[in-house]
Amino acid sequence: MLFFEVEFISKCNNSSTSGPNKLLWKHLKTIVKDSKYLKKIIDIADACFELGYWPSHSKILMSIIIPKLNKESYNLPKSIRPIVLFNTIGKLIEKVIGERLQFHSISNNFIYSS
Repeated sequence: MLFFEVEFISKCNNSSTSGPNKLLWKHLKTIVKDSKYLKKIIDIADACFELGYWPSHSKILMSIIIPKLNKESYNLPKSIRPIVLFNTIGKLIEKVIGERLQFHSISNNFIYSS
């Protein structure tokens, strides 16, 4: 199953901005090339899922306001674009849990094929 996790991690965008932990996807991709570290992250994801607990550090986010170009006034909400940046490891664990749920739902015929 480790290959499965490596495959979807490789699809994450390297140019994404880092969240509050300053960890980029390209850093995580380097870390998980060593299956020992990938296994640790997957163990954390499994424990979160089994315990029904989401660590508080994964809930920390950073919000950035980006002004849209060529607007007459930046006092209006339509003139800005808010972007929320989450903890990268938290996003990775969410992806692992989401992929597992999807895999088990489909393999156990919980979801109709069409």
